[in-house]
Amino acid sequence: MNDSSPGEGHVHVVGTAHVSADSVREVEETVKSERPDVVAVELDEGRYRQLKGGTPDDIEARDLLRGNTVFQFIAYWMLSYVQSRMGDKFDVKPGADMLAAVETAEEESLDVALVDRDIQTTIQRFWRRMGTLEKMRMAGDLAFGVADARGVGAIAGIAVGVFLGPLVGLYGDVVGISDLFLTRAATGAVVGAAAAYLLYTIASFSLSGDDALLAGLGGGAAVGLVGGFGLGYGTGLVTSLLGGLGTTIVGSLVVGILAGVAVGVAVGTVLNAVGLFTPAEGTDVEEFDMADLTDGDVVSAMMEEFRRFSPGGAEALIDERDAYIAHQLVALRQSGRSVVAVVGAGHKAGIEGYLENPQTLPPMESLVGVAEKDGFPWGKIVGFGITAVFVTFFVLLAMAGVGNQRLLTIFGAWFLINGIFAAGLAKLAGARWTSALVGGAVAWMTSINPLLAPGWFTGYVELRHTPVNVGDIGTLNEILSDEETPIADLVGQMFDVPLFKLIMVVAMTNIGSIIASFLFVTYVLPVIAADLGGITGVTNLMLEGAANSADLIWRTLA
Repeated sequence: MNDSSPGEGHVHVVGTAHVSADSVREVEETVKSERPDVVAVELDEGRYRQLKGGTPDDIEARDLLRGNTVFQFIAYWMLSYVQSRMGDKFDVKPGADMLAAVETAEEESLDVALVDRDIQTTIQRFWRRMGTLEKMRMAGDLAFGVADARGVGAIAGIAVGVFLGPLVGLYGDVVGISDLFLTRAATGAVVGAAAAYLLYTIASFSLSGDDALLAGLGGGAAVGLVGGFGLGYGTGLVTSLLGGLGTTIVGSLVVGILAGVAVGVAVGTVLNAVGLFTPAEGTDVEEFDMADLTDGDVVSAMMEEFRRFSPGGAEALIDERDAYIAHQLVALRQSGRSVVAVVGAGHKAGIEGYLENPQTLPPMESLVGVAEKDGFPWGKIVGFGITAVFVTFFVLLAMAGVGNQRLLTIFGAWFLINGIFAAGLAKLAGARWTSALVGGAVAWMTSINPLLAPGWFTGYVELRHTPVNVGDIGTLNEILSDEETPIADLVGQMFDVPLFKLIMVVAMTNIGSIIASFLFVTYVLPVIAADLGGITGVTNLMLEGAANSADLIWRTLA
């Protein structure tokens, strides 16, 4: 394409597939034949330096640890991994087209312009633009290989089951779920997990990694269901290990999660059947011969499929970058320079549309910076609500006449259970003792403050000893491309990568604190407050405290 006006330069856009050998040859031939003033490439500074073999950027601690960065990292890793696997399939290094453009420009003594948006900005906006349903579909596809309503139902069922489990433990007897049933459920879970690990270990000697994993999971599920739950084998051992409270916790969570998943999958199946939640159009793609399609055909089809899957994500990953790159190219053209722009085939049409009609370009300031989420800020409201409930809980008990010693006992239990779970899971993820203990020490406070998370503190201490950089993602891709190493060994290798280990330490610390908070409210508090009448008695005391507070306020104002 050659877009120009009198007195301006012109732009020739070359659309490539990032993992295609044909695209590499096309880029080299176009640059040599056109001999432009500038070769513009779809790269930012960090990716350019990494592609040229330079040292990857160190990741800023505050960027890695804040907010949803863990999820952004997963999204970036997922995209990077998919591209890496495509490169393996077609025997071309991902980014070879861009590298060919840069190296050919250097051979011909031509200028190179990096015209893409910073990848961290793109991934952050990509995650923010994705809707909750789209994220659940992605999670269902990754976890279960199903991206339709069944996968969404399974993910939603797990989330609901975590909340449902404590209710089963507290009020299960009302609907006929006895203590014996919960004990059998806990036994089935523990015995099944132990059997799965043992069977997987044995199977890995003779089967491939995936087959051994399936054999372990299938065998473990059968042993747990029939032996542990059905026949009660191992009940005495499990109850002695977990204790009465631990057995109830494990059993009720197992029942809640399994019930949630079963209902979620069933509802999803019905929704699919009646057509209310069908898979994205075009998912049943017929087999095709790669030789019959151009790079642009294949990549454009993939882009459109992704747009059907996630309109919000496509806006950040495709549309916004089309506009950003077009801004750079329009500026080069207006400076009077001739440009060959090498971009992914999926971006070509959008960029050319903006070059033909630059007045339609959105303002540059709308394409950079942190993307704000649309809609009502439910997350923040829930977070602040938790803080308010926690403070109100202690105030009302104090106003009801509950003594300081009892309040300190309740607070001490809150402190201990949060600290033990946060520090314990952080240590399980490989954190140093100092990092784990710091996270555990602050977990009681961060679990009620929506602006903080214990994982941040654990991560900051861990980063003093563990520098990380974006090059670790390439290492993770290489590990995951190994299809022969057993899963357990692959996981161990991944934990040897500093970036993955740090992300897991941060995530597990936060998960530990979340689990502890639920366990405290639903299991620990009723035990501590047994002489007060359990949950019902505590609720009555809070109502009494509210009445006393209202009376005090009324008398103060009167």
